[in-house]
Amino acid sequence: MRCVIARFPFDLVKSEVEHSMKGVKPEPVTGPSVTIGRRTYPVKQVGEVITRQDRRDFTAGEVTRALTRLGFTCHDVPAPAPAVAPTPFETASALLGAPPAL
Repeated sequence: MRCVIARFPFDLVKSEVEHSMKGVKPEPVTGPSVTIGRRTYPVKQVGEVITRQDRRDFTAGEVTRALTRLGFTCHDVPAPAPAVAPTPFETASALLGAPPAL
């Protein structure tokens, strides 16, 4: 499939993208991501590997569109982890002014 990333044309094939990412350790996901095989990679990391360009030269949107058209599953920004709520015992202890139990 022909696509343009950072004003440069690329002919991408799903199997070639999978082969390029084989053996590449995924970085921690903090933004848009893509699932390739059983691993989830940041979109910018995949874009850097398949285009051999600096990741500052293209947007995550450009790579996401190309990978989606190839049939990969792309994900938006991950949801923040939920805050841990205090247990009822911790809440009651705080209200009564007692030090928390260890």
